[in-house]
Amino acid sequence: MTLRVGLLGLGYFAQFHREAWGRIEGATLTATADADPARGANHPTLAGLLETAPDVVDIATPPDTHAVAIREALRARPRLVICQKPFCTSLEEAAAVTAEAEAASIPLAVHENFRFQPWFRALRAALDAGRIGRPLQITMRLRPGDGREPDAYRARQPYFRTMPRFLLHETGVHYLDTFRYLAGEPDGVYADLRRLNPAIRGEDAGLVILDHRNGLRCVLDGNRLVDHASDDPRLTFGEAMAEGDAATIHLTGDGRLALRRHGEIEEETLLAPRAWPGFAGDSVHAFQSHLVAHLRDGARLETDARGYLRNLALLEACYASNDAKARLPV
Repeated sequence: MTLRVGLLGLGYFAQFHREAWGRIEGATLTATADADPARGANHPTLAGLLETAPDVVDIATPPDTHAVAIREALRARPRLVICQKPFCTSLEEAAAVTAEAEAASIPLAVHENFRFQPWFRALRAALDAGRIGRPLQITMRLRPGDGREPDAYRARQPYFRTMPRFLLHETGVHYLDTFRYLAGEPDGVYADLRRLNPAIRGEDAGLVILDHRNGLRCVLDGNRLVDHASDDPRLTFGEAMAEGDAATIHLTGDGRLALRRHGEIEEETLLAPRAWPGFAGDSVHAFQSHLVAHLRDGARLETDARGYLRNLALLEACYASNDAKARLPV
């Protein structure tokens, strides 16, 4: 049976949702909805989309619309509801709609695609295999280089400019989720955030350190004003490194993942660069395929809403740490 998918929202990022659904076996995009007639949706409202009885409702609209859209979708009783991140406007709101979805016995998933980027899947496999020995530090350097001009983000995602919380709330939460995917749950956090571009409202640079009981430390070093060596800065969004007592694995801006053993110079390629379709290593396609596998085969949902609340709680701890200028327990 082919799953019928309804997509709410046809803005900038929804193009990647739409394109990926067109390449996934076992699913077909049957309806779209957007209030802007220029975007060519089938329906102007979610209500019209829901009248087509989709199996999957994919919500790709800004955070302030999420709770209302999720609740409306739940009343139509689809087999699955997907919500883009940032997930709702607050941890409390996200927790409320999560509970409502659970009460209705309808799976609610958050569209969190960074952990599905092929280099992070390959890195997780290498860590699980013990390729770097005892993990000591995982560092992510977010360097998209798109936030330096007075009109930064205006053409692509203009709502970025007015978000009171930006770097972590909009982008850094991807990395918090990826750290949890790679390293498990932290027990302490320190964050130091700042705003460099006066044309936007929220923070656009900062440092986050997550401590783990086993001695591992995860570091997010984010700065949206500077870039990294890549023909496409939005392929990997930066560079990453996982360091252990036996080896180091390095992700470069072309999507190459390479391992160098301690004391050696030569590297072993774990993932070679290639021309990926779609967004960031075709991670949207990988994520949405994962959802189809959940409905078809019962595969565990990796980014179910209940689990994703941990990301939001960690996000709140980061902002609280920045305000306190101190390390806080998680």
